[in-house]
Amino acid sequence: MSQNEPPLIYVVLGASGSGRRPILADLIDGGLAEDERAVVLLSSTELPFDRENPPWRLVRWTWSQGEMQIPLDAIGDATHVFLLTDGWVNPVDQIESFKAWLERSGGELARVITIVNCQAAEQHKELVPWYEACIHFSDVVLLARREGVANKWLSDFQARFKDQFYPCLFEFVKEGRVKNPPLLLEPQARRMSHLFDEPDWEILDEEDLEEGSEDEEGRETNEEIEVVAEMDPYLERRAGGRRVKEIPDIRKVLGQLPPQTQPTPAE
Repeated sequence: MSQNEPPLIYVVLGASGSGRRPILADLIDGGLAEDERAVVLLSSTELPFDRENPPWRLVRWTWSQGEMQIPLDAIGDATHVFLLTDGWVNPVDQIESFKAWLERSGGELARVITIVNCQAAEQHKELVPWYEACIHFSDVVLLARREGVANKWLSDFQARFKDQFYPCLFEFVKEGRVKNPPLLLEPQARRMSHLFDEPDWEILDEEDLEEGSEDEEGRETNEEIEVVAEMDPYLERRAGGRRVKEIPDIRKVLGQLPPQTQPTPAE
């Protein structure tokens, strides 16, 4: 990567306890060149990496008052930035906050990656719409923790997105590793959402008529027009402030997992 190019920024979505840290470590180990420098932005609620002297710099961030609080000097001289979201917090809220941070960071979004805990999603159907929200924003979906999960469930889960022509890549994770890290880190957009694309503007007025145009009876109208950016369906809010498309509270679902598999927020 040229020194003049902006750092590539990756977002890793998923619930806490999905094995995101070892998978990310594998992506960095196998996907970056020797002269490339990585920084990992890890939520304060997530446990640390179980590894000494990793080939990346670690920076902690916090979720406070509905916003990502990321240190100003977090990126530094990194060529690649990997943001692990808070696995206990609504991913849509985090994506919305991340977009604002991205615009002032000087970086360029490379890819959004969702890591699916297949065991939990199979056991708890309410997790599926939660993952649907994550995958809506994602370029890559990694199916992890598949031990004991029925093949039919795996096929049906992928089919629900392929039948809707989702362009994202689906890949299996085996023992915390993926087959082709460089392919998964290729900075090519394959997501359903257009949130991070150039704005797609809509022209609106009370009669949905452009200023100076004619109505159905041929009369000219001079109604004022309003130009607005098209809203992502998951970010749209009702008059009272609640999301139009609401998703389950991940904290309630994680609390229902068997004791031996329950994730524990870091202190």
